[in-house]
Amino acid sequence: MRRRARPGRTPGRGVRADGRARGGHRHRAAALRPHPDRRRAGPAAAVTAGRFRSARRIPAALVALLVIGVTGLFLYDLAAVRAGRPAMAWRRELALRLETYTPDDAVVRLAGGVLALLGLVLLVLALTPGIRRILMMRGPEREGEEAPGPALRAGIGRKDAAMVLRDRAMEVPGVRSVRVRMGRSRVRVRATSHFRELDEVRADLDEVMAVGIDELGLARPPRPRVRVRR
Repeated sequence: MRRRARPGRTPGRGVRADGRARGGHRHRAAALRPHPDRRRAGPAAAVTAGRFRSARRIPAALVALLVIGVTGLFLYDLAAVRAGRPAMAWRRELALRLETYTPDDAVVRLAGGVLALLGLVLLVLALTPGIRRILMMRGPEREGEEAPGPALRAGIGRKDAAMVLRDRAMEVPGVRSVRVRMGRSRVRVRATSHFRELDEVRADLDEVMAVGIDELGLARPPRPRVRVRR
């Protein structure tokens, strides 16, 4: 004789099956509960590759076009002089200016400073990774596991991360509106509450932001800064 399986347990008194209190707001634990599919990575997960590097196609194209244009113009003028034609007026004027002005003149120093500053800017653009709007995430390696292939690099945009944290903050009871600004080292959260004590709302937001930032899986988690006003 087969036994019939017992039916599932019904929700507790005063709480519906979707986690909402009857006649009230979502239960506080619903906003603080981590996602069930989330796996906490071990210490090895903090190892991540470098930031994504920007191609910077527009600055490279502009510099290349400028160099090609100036070089081609000088080569054409030199070829014309070798062929017995007079040099262009702009090159004669440039040679006259170079004979007239010396390095002690203010114009020469100013032009040299501008060119040096422009070269420094180009060097900084060439050496820095760029793409500051993308936050790097932890790698797929976990403690006691080896990566099957090359290291996987992942990132998330600042606006996307701010939207995720804003959705989590809106689940806190008493929060009417939230503004989240995501930075590389700090998250600024400004919330407006229309009921409940401000200290209670701020405490719940601190916990929600801590859980939300941890679930983003960032390589360098930023620190939250929460402000609540009526």
